[in-house]
Amino acid sequence: MRSTQIDRHGPTSNPGVEMARSIRQLVMDNAEANELARTLNKATVEALWKSGLVQLQSPREAGGAEHSVPEMIEVWEELSWQDGSMGWIGIANLPSTAFAAAYLPDEGFAEVFTAHDNKVVLGGQFAPNGQGNMSDGGFTLSGKWNFGSGIGHSEYVAAGFMPVRDGVPLMGENGLPDMRVAILPRKDIRFTDGWYVQGLKGTGSFDYEVHEVFVPEVRTYPLFTRNPHRGGDVFRLGIMPIVAAGHGAWAMGVARSCLDDVVELAESRQRMGDATTLANKMTFQVDLAHHEAMWRAAWCLLRDANEEVWEQINGGAELSLEMRADLRMAASYATNASREVVHWAHLAAGTTAIREGCRLERAFRDMYTGTQHTFIGEKTYIDSANVMLGLSDQLPAL
Repeated sequence: MRSTQIDRHGPTSNPGVEMARSIRQLVMDNAEANELARTLNKATVEALWKSGLVQLQSPREAGGAEHSVPEMIEVWEELSWQDGSMGWIGIANLPSTAFAAAYLPDEGFAEVFTAHDNKVVLGGQFAPNGQGNMSDGGFTLSGKWNFGSGIGHSEYVAAGFMPVRDGVPLMGENGLPDMRVAILPRKDIRFTDGWYVQGLKGTGSFDYEVHEVFVPEVRTYPLFTRNPHRGGDVFRLGIMPIVAAGHGAWAMGVARSCLDDVVELAESRQRMGDATTLANKMTFQVDLAHHEAMWRAAWCLLRDANEEVWEQINGGAELSLEMRADLRMAASYATNASREVVHWAHLAAGTTAIREGCRLERAFRDMYTGTQHTFIGEKTYIDSANVMLGLSDQLPAL
């Protein structure tokens, strides 16, 4: 049985983790500067490119390594342990870039990736908040999007939209409205900012909008597609399961950083009125063991659920509704458990955890910002329960 402990310095068979470790100190040293800039600074972006992480998840045709989701979970966890904003960039920019590289038609891929020697990173919002009026060869797109994660340093921006003809939404084969993702060059975007927030400040998750911008159809792809034009089996999972794994891994990394930091603090920290250090308080010991067990259980669930599905997909199986429900439940549980871990660690650390610049303080803010994301909200549990109870056979967004 594999250990659930994560060795930050020991050997790893995952080259992506080695890439992430190579920038660990730089990320930690620049975390405060990135918060002040409200987006990644130049040094951090350059380190991401130099490490090879930006293209890690992308198809080989785009210069990537096509890392599997179980492999990416370990990478995302490491980046999130380093800093919550960096981890969020990892689950936003890396998949967004990989999705465009995998799902864009050949002509669109050539325009976005090949023409730029694959030196491209994408961010943005996939929710269909835009409307694209069909015209010859594409769509005239208008819309407004919030929380465009990672677009502060992105050359292209993703924007979800609903195609319409004469004001009527187009319908897909499943009887539901067609939903697509447009890939827009930065020059076509009007940034309206809005990124003044509690946590995840360094992610450059700005609001943006477009008004009657023409987007050729070849620079769009279906939101729920699982039919890649390039890339391996990982892209037969589609967007939702991969994004879910990222959210779960992000939360696990932030929570792990809090556990590690509070253990280190406990060896010397003695709160006013206490006769001994935290490490020697029995109540702290009980709570530490409880929350460590909670973290390990959530980590095992997230890792094992994704490995089990990956083995089936890699063996030629089609992604079933039951598989999708399992993956989304695991991600949501990992997030909820991680929030509890961070909450306890913050309280246990006392006034140390309220000081600006402290990793525990930043992780607390990041966690309570990241857990507001609708993707891991209670709707995921409701949809998963409907699958378990046999009450629905659709749920494309699961």
